Amino acid sequence: MFSGFSNSVRGASHDAKGIVCQDSSAHYACADYAVAVVADGHGSKKHFRSNIGSKLAVESALKTIAKYYENVEEFEKNFPVNHDMIIRHIQKQVILRWNIAVKEHFRNNPVTADEKKEFTQEEFAKIPVESYYGTTLIVVVACKGFSFGFQVGDGSLVGVFDDGSTEILIDYEESNPANITSSICNANASKMFDSFYIENKQALALYVSTDGLYTSFGSDDDFLAYHTIITSQLAEGDDFETAVMKNITKRTHYGTQDDISLSCVFNRELIIPKIELIKQKIEENKQKHADKKAKLK
Repeated sequence: MFSGFSNSVRGASHDAKGIVCQDSSAHYACADYAVAVVADGHGSKKHFRSNIGSKLAVESALKTIAKYYENVEEFEKNFPVNHDMIIRHIQKQVILRWNIAVKEHFRNNPVTADEKKEFTQEEFAKIPVESYYGTTLIVVVACKGFSFGFQVGDGSLVGVFDDGSTEILIDYEESNPANITSSICNANASKMFDSFYIENKQALALYVSTDGLYTSFGSDDDFLAYHTIITSQLAEGDDFETAVMKNITKRTHYGTQDDISLSCVFNRELIIPKIELIKQKIEENKQKHADKKAKLK
């Protein structure tokens, strides 16, 4: 029933500077549910293990969702009634699991002299251990009859639905305090999450991506149109994944030239009957883009 894909590529600017990819991504799909996850490690110097932190965040999210789904019947019965409370509990469990994983990694891998060399002794002493691993996190879950997702920090969560609409499902800026980097490493991280829940619209595909993808586009319309095009390709079999990987690699040379991660969960059985509608939306988007260009001339 459910399928998915996930890819992370190093940004052109990071490639030029010899900086490791700080993004991580993963997905999981089975008969009952599917999860797509991305995380973007922070670039500032105090987050010098953020590439590891993003990997641990992705793993923590997958393990937490799997734990909640151990009793499928109970979860699917309770979630629609208590979704706000359950999402908050899931977020807190992800944070807890991530912090445990971070502490274990730190215990097994003490800070090296090379990692400390960018700081004075006084500067380094003020940095909490969890900040070394600071990262954003975006999670989306497709279930039977409903879907939900949550995020802390920047990035995008997009849904393509059976009525042909393509929507950004969370505006992360609404929940982020001004001038503060929202991160899973923050002491009040659980209050920085935003979330969505949908049960009255059938999702054909749900996407999560780090902000490097969004900034490679000139407008929200172009960004959303991109997801509609990918959704049309999901009905054609498994060759689409190679094409997506090539495309996001190409897109790292646009916008901020940042790392890009894109993960998706989808239901091919739902997409195939809607393929003509999706193609119609693609043509409408092309016409809208052409009209906009003509007005600018």
